[in-house]
Amino acid sequence: MSNDISTPLTHDFPEVAHLSRQDLEDLLSDHTYFQAIFHSLPRVKAMYDAQAELGMANESIANNNLALQGKLYELRTDTKAAFDEAKSLEARWRDLEKEQKDVYQRFTPEFLHWRLQQSISEQDEATEAMASAFIQQDSSHTSEGGSGTATPSGREIDDFIREFKKSRKIYHKRVMWNDRWKKGQVEWRDD
Repeated sequence: MSNDISTPLTHDFPEVAHLSRQDLEDLLSDHTYFQAIFHSLPRVKAMYDAQAELGMANESIANNNLALQGKLYELRTDTKAAFDEAKSLEARWRDLEKEQKDVYQRFTPEFLHWRLQQSISEQDEATEAMASAFIQQDSSHTSEGGSGTATPSGREIDDFIREFKKSRKIYHKRVMWNDRWKKGQVEWRDD
């Protein structure tokens, strides 16, 4: 019995066009027969061949990846260590930058001018205290003697005058620098 009716099945699968109606019915009812016919189709063979080829390619890639696995783990460890060190150095950099800023802060023109003004006041107070101490010493010599005639020796007076002049000279130099600064005659270079 020939199959002279053209069906979509025979159109899509010309390989089964030669089968009789009985063979087609057997094909649907017998699983083993179906598998035998199905696996003999050229398209299915080509698909299985392509699948096997892809499987071998995947296996080759997987083997290459496994061969590189040790190196990759080593690189990961080295990279993590380098990253951790970089983070540590970055934190240290921030600390040093802050420390540097604090150090530079003490050398800004504004800070130095303020410090000059402070030192003028401190030097003035120191010389005034020196003079007061000398006068107090002179008073104590007078009161100790009882007669009011005891005075500091010439050497004590000379020592006081030398120290006082030296201290006042520092004071006046600082005042002169401060006056120049206020007039814009002091220039700070950054080198």
